[in-house]
Amino acid sequence: MEMDRERATVLPIVLFLLLSCCSVYSLSENPFTAKASAIRYWNTHISNKIPKSPFLLSKASPLSSVESAFFAKLAAENALSAHLAAFCAAADLFCLHDDSKAAVGENHRSDADFAFYTNKQFANYGGARLGGADQFKNYSDGANFATGSFSRYSRGSTGHREGFTSYADDGNVATSNFSSYASSATGGGGDFKAYMPRVNVPDLRFASYDADANGHKLTFSSYADDTNSGDQAFTSYAKNGNNAPVDFTRYGETSNVVGSTFTGYGELANSANDSFKAYTSDANNPSNNFKKYGGGGNGGTDSFVGYRDSANAGTDSFQSYGRDSSSEKTNFLNYGKSFNVGTDVFKEYGKGALDQTVGFKIYGANTTFKDYAKKGVTFAGYTKPGASDGDGDSKTVRIVQNGVEEGKFFRESMLKKGKVMKMPNIRDWMPKRSFLPRAILSKLPLISSVNELKRTFNVGDNSTMERVLANALAECVRAPSPGETKRCVASVEDVIDFAVSILGSDVVVRTTETVEGSGREVMIGEVEGVNGGRVTKSVSCHQSLYPYLLYYCHSVPKVRVYEADILEVETKARINHGTAICHLDTSTWSPRHGAFVALGSEPGKIEVCHWIFENDMTWTIAD
Repeated sequence: MEMDRERATVLPIVLFLLLSCCSVYSLSENPFTAKASAIRYWNTHISNKIPKSPFLLSKASPLSSVESAFFAKLAAENALSAHLAAFCAAADLFCLHDDSKAAVGENHRSDADFAFYTNKQFANYGGARLGGADQFKNYSDGANFATGSFSRYSRGSTGHREGFTSYADDGNVATSNFSSYASSATGGGGDFKAYMPRVNVPDLRFASYDADANGHKLTFSSYADDTNSGDQAFTSYAKNGNNAPVDFTRYGETSNVVGSTFTGYGELANSANDSFKAYTSDANNPSNNFKKYGGGGNGGTDSFVGYRDSANAGTDSFQSYGRDSSSEKTNFLNYGKSFNVGTDVFKEYGKGALDQTVGFKIYGANTTFKDYAKKGVTFAGYTKPGASDGDGDSKTVRIVQNGVEEGKFFRESMLKKGKVMKMPNIRDWMPKRSFLPRAILSKLPLISSVNELKRTFNVGDNSTMERVLANALAECVRAPSPGETKRCVASVEDVIDFAVSILGSDVVVRTTETVEGSGREVMIGEVEGVNGGRVTKSVSCHQSLYPYLLYYCHSVPKVRVYEADILEVETKARINHGTAICHLDTSTWSPRHGAFVALGSEPGKIEVCHWIFENDMTWTIAD
């Protein structure tokens, strides 16, 4: 009702403007859409007659003129946060609401099949259940932001089973909070299967999970596979538990830079049995931290089988692992057989333990053992990277090189017809968002303190969204590099303004057509150098994760820009049309830049090329 009243106050203004401008547009066109406004701005500020970019115009705000006026008024009154859900939905934004104020869920006592559910809170759910099972299937499938709070779930239950199957598939920034989950439960079990696969930035919290439980079995199978840059925290997990087996199978497989932290895991537990099997296999730079793991436990068994096999680099830290425990047994079998050497640190491992048994068999190299228990440790078949697998075959070529995805950076000589090269995954992992109209943007704190941004978007302290805002703000306020001009832009008009200020009004925007060919070998077809292949300058714009569409744009001097057909290797069929930019002056780049790590050189010695990824863009002077 409130929105209806507000709309009524602005509607006459909109109708007056519509009538005054109707002679410019046909009756089938609406001159007050954000797209129409962007077209008018393009015509005014860009001098050439090259067709306007459908790519850029598609990102204009979907808000109607009435909605834009309504939300602009709320923003001017600092009242937008009270209507945030409606604003985010209407404007096609990415908003993570603080779930600390969410209503407490019901204390459910009957079996349930949760299929096609999205972003629910299950607090105090399944408490004191006797038997039965709950199945979470196709939960938050494909959601931009998948969230689930399972606080005190299945607490004090007996023989209760929970199944999380195909949970939050293909989402972006998925977060789940399992706090005091299955506390004091007896029997039963939880099965996490195909949980959060292909998610960008998973953020999972298992706090006091399974504490004081008795025989409650947990299985993590195909968990967080193919994810990108996320984190799982197991804090005080299975504390004081009795005979609680946990099976981590195919956990984090083929993921990129996924971290797991096991703090106070299995503390004071009795006969805990944890199996890490095929854990973070084929992953890129996984990081696992076992801190105070199994401390004071009795008769526990940990098995690391096929752990981090064929992973690239990575870091594992075992600090105060099994300290002051009794009769603990740990086996590392086929552990850390990475193609690129990782780092393992064992600090105070087994210190003060009684009858500790540790076996290392087929264990990778490059480890540090500090203050390590000297008794009960066996090393068998301790290997070094590069050793034969025993079948005489050479190892499969990894898609990463020293931590950098193969094909992400390449030399200019590769942009020749007939060349075969690995194309990196150029898929855009960001959630789909739109620009905001300038009328609203001018009243929002684009470049401001994190606290102001948090108030506007109802962001809680220490939340995932707080980190998102802080990261974007840090990039926007970062001082430019020598010779660089940079700006954060959040509207079509702002993008045009910045490109024209650097390159002049005779400009064109370019991007790669699709994501076809990503992650596999492709053949280069016809290649055309922009501006005749001459050295030029460009403006490149890269997305930042933010509630609305935000680009970090910067001037790029001394480059050559190319457009190339991308072909299937076998059939020579055209599958994509790519835009690539080659940086000719790399003298100011960091020696640790991924380009030099991958290509094996140093600043100023070589040029470096890369594709323009999906939804990124580069502006150049028109041909």
